[in-house]
Amino acid sequence: MNRAVAATPRSPRSIGILQGTSAYLIWGLLPLYFLLLPQISAFEFVAVRIVFSLLFCFLLLALTRQVPALIGILRDRRTTGRLVIASVLIAVNWTLYAFAVLTGHVLEASLGYFINPLVAIALGVLVLKEKLTGLQWVAIGFALVAVVVLSLGLGRMPWISLGLAFSFGLYGLVKNQVGQKGTALATLSVETIALTPLALVFVLILAGQGQSALANGSAATFWLLTTSGVITAVPLILFGGAARRLPLSTLGSLQFLAPIGQFLLGLFVFHEVMQVERWVGFILVWIAVVLIIIDMVRAPGTGNLPEPKSLP
Repeated sequence: MNRAVAATPRSPRSIGILQGTSAYLIWGLLPLYFLLLPQISAFEFVAVRIVFSLLFCFLLLALTRQVPALIGILRDRRTTGRLVIASVLIAVNWTLYAFAVLTGHVLEASLGYFINPLVAIALGVLVLKEKLTGLQWVAIGFALVAVVVLSLGLGRMPWISLGLAFSFGLYGLVKNQVGQKGTALATLSVETIALTPLALVFVLILAGQGQSALANGSAATFWLLTTSGVITAVPLILFGGAARRLPLSTLGSLQFLAPIGQFLLGLFVFHEVMQVERWVGFILVWIAVVLIIIDMVRAPGTGNLPEPKSLP
């Protein structure tokens, strides 16, 4: 007697968790990619990333038949205008992140993404007039104390961390205003279209001056830099799939995999130094993060943690 064994299909939740975990692990391990790069400035890397991201986005738009979605967004001037603002904010975020990793400040970058949800909550209060829960107030208090401790320990404001957190927080706020007016791929394409002319001019100027890592490097360097477009788009697509299958509380909890990965790489791979003040600052931020997660789990339907649209 033949017995047909049917494979048990995975539930949408398990697929979503797999997609979300994969996306955040890619973002968390991204500093390893920078170890492979030749000597390159943060500005050139971001410019190259923008150009190749656009090419990869166009390829994906064609393969997934989302070109009409892109055209629809471009015809909507209000939405396009907001995405242009978003493109400037994410370019600032990408440049700060590249600068942090290329100059040995991976730990400061990871701190920025730990702080980001707290900044997003604060922006919700200041801009959207949302009300904070008691735990959220306490979490923000811990974060403010952490910034003071880190500033005293570093002898300066942790401007890389704050710059990453606020640029990405504002980016999320603008994307929230865009809402569901386009797919993740289509909106990312509009953002890269807005940035590409300036990025392309910058790359060409560097090439003309003989200072371009892309133009003057080896074939291996060229192909390595072209993968920056893939690294940008693939985790975003995975995240988009997870966002459709998971509740916000679950997705928000997975978000912290990225800065945890960056923190571990900064400590054990890049061998950055953690003074006592840094440990105290990070521990205070981690307490704030735990409070936010507890608040989301207690009331998943009202959590203010935003859905991140893109990471470095």
